[in-house]
This record gives sequence, C-alpha cells and structure tokens, in this order.
Amino acid sequence: MFTWIANNIGTIIICAVLIAIVAAIIVSMVKKKKAGKSVVCNCGNCKSCPMGGNCHKS
Repeated sequence: MFTWIANNIGTIIICAVLIAIVAAIIVSMVKKKKAGKSVVCNCGNCKSCPMGGNCHKS
C-alpha cells in the first residue's frame, strides 16, 4: 500500500489540489447565491446584458 502511494504521490497531490480548487469555486457560488447575487453575471451593467432579465429575477 505504501509503495503504491509513494509511486503515485505526484498524481495524488495534483488531484488533491484540483479537488480543493473545485470545492472553493462551489463554495464561492453558493455564498453568492445565498447573498442574492447572480452566479453567472459579473458584468455590473445588466441593462446592456442580454441575460439581464434572466439572472436578476425580482
């Protein structure tokens, strides 16, 4: 078991870093959604955005 871990430590570390990045993105999206902000729109000018009516429902 330890030999397998030692042989694949690079892959294990890269996978752990990628999982942490994906988790951070998901947590950020959930926080934005709970705060009432749009998860998709970051432009700041929704009047000129074609999706302006869809991402900010009143």
